[in-house]
Amino acid sequence: MKKLFFKSLVKINNVLLPSLYKKDPMKLSTFQKAILGYRYWALTNSLK
Repeated sequence: MKKLFFKSLVKINNVLLPSLYKKDPMKLSTFQKAILGYRYWALTNSLK
């Protein structure tokens, strides 16, 4: 159940949130870093 929830959350994130691919993490704003961290957290939980 938990894995299914996070897999669907990752799919929703891919559609709604901006892609930060090929951007330097050191040059991101605080809000963009928060989005990147949230997407990483959801992805790692979906893979467990």
